[in-house]
Amino acid sequence: MKRGFAAALVLRLVGVNESTYYARKKRKLERRGRREKTISAGRPFPEYSLTKDGKKISDAQIEEWLMELVEGEEQGYGYRNLAHALYMQKGLLLNHKKAYRLCKKLGLLHTQRKKKFKYPRRLPKNRVVTGPNQLWQMDIKYGYVAGYDSFFFLFDIIDVFDRAIVGYHVGSSCDAKDVCAAVKRALLARIQPGEEKPVLRTDNGPQFLSNRFGELCLEDEQNPLIHERIPPKTPNLNAYIESFHSNIEWDLFSREEFNTFEEAYQAVHQYIEFYNQRRFHGSLKRMSPVQFHEAWKADKLPEIKIAV
Repeated sequence: MKRGFAAALVLRLVGVNESTYYARKKRKLERRGRREKTISAGRPFPEYSLTKDGKKISDAQIEEWLMELVEGEEQGYGYRNLAHALYMQKGLLLNHKKAYRLCKKLGLLHTQRKKKFKYPRRLPKNRVVTGPNQLWQMDIKYGYVAGYDSFFFLFDIIDVFDRAIVGYHVGSSCDAKDVCAAVKRALLARIQPGEEKPVLRTDNGPQFLSNRFGELCLEDEQNPLIHERIPPKTPNLNAYIESFHSNIEWDLFSREEFNTFEEAYQAVHQYIEFYNQRRFHGSLKRMSPVQFHEAWKADKLPEIKIAV
């Protein structure tokens, strides 16, 4: 048949029924199509990797660790050395293929040192906070939904003065657009027109290094947002949001197992409402953040200076 002979003639000569031949040919094409589809789609990538002791670490957390490495003394490492650095520092079992994929996603392959941002990097300054809305610290925490064997994201913003969670986003993903939307909501809720805007302090997570976040900071050319990024491996410079994350981990995430995303989101909403409205703080004279803020507005507090 490859030489141009009619299929019916060849089949008759070799004693094969036409229906048998065409049925086999159809099945062969179907198998080839399924195989090509499988190859092109591939297996779905797991959303986490394991540490040496079996703890699941979300890909988003790994991406944040990778960004911290290349912002620090490991900036010259390739993806294999970055994976080994995470093994040595975090006990993370990250194979080279996944390390390559994550580094490619973050733009860290070879061109990392040429990467330019539209806004300058500012390191944290020593500040003295004397009132609300002067310094906000922000970060992302990862929760776990056992029913789906998957992670969810909590991005939150804390006011250093009154410890209130002034804005947050919770969802199955947390991109730069989600972070920017939460910041905008917080600014609308807390800052009146003409008032000075808070300084925003973050780590070096990819959401905070994005062009979208940079554009948010420069949106108001006359009064831009000041964005400070702490150096790698200095969580103490973001101590207030880290403290809140320790609280929610101890009070909620370590005590409850979530079967659905909706169950997890509702629990987070309820906890933040409790934290802001009713949870007492020893550092706030045994008041909740909202009570402390109202006492400050009513001029019922002595002068307070917080060095950060």
